[in-house]
Amino acid sequence: MAAMKAMRWCVLALLAGCAATEPVPPSPRVNLGGYSDTFKQGYAEGCESAGSRGQRRNEGRYKTEADYMMGWNDGFSACRKQR
Repeated sequence: MAAMKAMRWCVLALLAGCAATEPVPPSPRVNLGGYSDTFKQGYAEGCESAGSRGQRRNEGRYKTEADYMMGWNDGFSACRKQR
């Protein structure tokens, strides 16, 4: 009985270690409440880019939407400094 209980715990521990989790970009402690949704999206993508090898940026929006561009630049800078 004790061996069976120990076996269950081992199986549960192995399964827990194999659980796939998607990396979440760091959440900087910044209040973006007064900014536009476009700025917030740029900020989130800039921050995500700072923590990855690839750059996540919508080039069309970056070139044509000032709020997106400023948000992306701010997010990238803020999150790069945290690493």
